[in-house]
Amino acid sequence: MRQMLLSRRVVIAGLLLTVGGSSVATSWASPAVGKATEIRGDVRRKQADKDDPLAVGGQIFENDRVHTGTQSFATLNLGTDTRVLLGAETELLVDSFIAGQGGTLELGLGRMVFDRPEGLPKVDVAVRTAFGMIGVRGTKFFCGPSKTAFAVFVEHGSVSVEGAGVTRVVAAGEGVEFGKPGDAPTEPVNWGQARIAEAYASVGL
Repeated sequence: MRQMLLSRRVVIAGLLLTVGGSSVATSWASPAVGKATEIRGDVRRKQADKDDPLAVGGQIFENDRVHTGTQSFATLNLGTDTRVLLGAETELLVDSFIAGQGGTLELGLGRMVFDRPEGLPKVDVAVRTAFGMIGVRGTKFFCGPSKTAFAVFVEHGSVSVEGAGVTRVVAAGEGVEFGKPGDAPTEPVNWGQARIAEAYASVGL
């Protein structure tokens, strides 16, 4: 009888542990911060040790890396109002993002467009690159290779671009360049329509 009671207690304890463990695991799971809304070509998402194809509707979580292949493009919606468009052979780390507040993205390779419509409340977003840091306050801008340099161009709003201890504020219609990692950004200059169109075409726009 005593053995039966002990066995029953062990089973009940095991069930409680399983239920409790399941509850903890659910509370640790982070919610999605966005999803893929357009995929063209070979686009993959790396989550921890998993590397899978990313399809339209696929969710994006913090610490996900999204990589586009040759002649491939992706559009990610972060939160409800922010789009990130990735060009070919681009790698983006979604370090953190909270809808309505902002977060941090890291552009490892390639080029991207950050797009948040005008008139919405501003959010604080930082984009890390090998060339410098881009501080965003609700805007639309391109960053990536352009002509022979890594460049940042702003369509509307403004961004701060920092590198080598130098910070430039880039306004609408202006762009800056980096010759190589470790260089300071150049003085902002107005871009012509041909260069703007070429930059946007590189992300599929």
